Amino acid sequence: MTLKCAVLDDYQQAATRFADWTQLGGAVDLTVFPDHLDSEDALAARLAGFDAVVLMRERTPFTAALLARLPRLKLLVTTGMRNASIDLAAARDLGVTVCGTGSNPQPPAELTWALILGLARHLVPEANALRDRGPWQSSIGTDLHGAVLGVLGLGKIGSQVARVGAAFGMDVLAWSSNLTEERAADAGARLTGSKEELLAAADVVTVHLVLSERTRGLIGAGELALMKPTAHLVNTSRAGIVDQPALLDALQSGRLAGAGLDVFEEEPLPAASAFRDLPNVLATPHLGYVTERNYRTFFPQVVEDIAAFLAGTPVRSL
Repeated sequence: MTLKCAVLDDYQQAATRFADWTQLGGAVDLTVFPDHLDSEDALAARLAGFDAVVLMRERTPFTAALLARLPRLKLLVTTGMRNASIDLAAARDLGVTVCGTGSNPQPPAELTWALILGLARHLVPEANALRDRGPWQSSIGTDLHGAVLGVLGLGKIGSQVARVGAAFGMDVLAWSSNLTEERAADAGARLTGSKEELLAAADVVTVHLVLSERTRGLIGAGELALMKPTAHLVNTSRAGIVDQPALLDALQSGRLAGAGLDVFEEEPLPAASAFRDLPNVLATPHLGYVTERNYRTFFPQVVEDIAAFLAGTPVRSL
């Protein structure tokens, strides 16, 4: 019997370019969808005939309600080994196997620095002015050397960001609920006594925490008010860690100098979102993990996951 498999949200149509699906022979009938659907009804209709679905990170949530509408579904494969948008308990109850893939922490750390540098040196408006024959040198950049970098979360990604900050000559502060002085020092950072202390001291705050019930809304209006009016906030982790209306208000009112954002509560970001238009926001469309090296990790391992499932020995189960 042929396994009918759908790949969702493949914006760059990369699934078949970065993996050899022919090794599955005639066991899999593959369909790739490059577009994104928000409607549960539309998703349920699109996926009704599929036995397996491949998810690109958290682009499409798989809730208990959606899973219940897909009785034919046997296998979900997500890129990465963590996907908060899948209801894993519901999948288990329905007998759906969920597998993941490896991923590399370097790409989001690199994008974090692209955003920090872009904000500090006004790269987008200056580059646009040059291309449009506009004013020559219209802004004054912010120095990173000697400035304070505050890193919220010092895991695989945050520790890389911290080391780069130290290499730039920044004073690197770090905080998370379980961070120790020794782990902070290993990344070239100093542990602060609280997130409030970090927020008040930092010239750049960058978020690298996992979104959970404990971290959702961790940075709200009160926390943003502690930051210097000249400070920048960068978030390449998850939007829900920062209260979005409070962030928008701080940026619109000028109480915060600017933000570098790669993640949003709703993705793709709605056309009417104010985050698209604010002059003090440097925003990218969730590009943190979107690199060739990551894709060359994701999709070959997706094929491995499907082959192992077909052999009755699932790997990288979540």
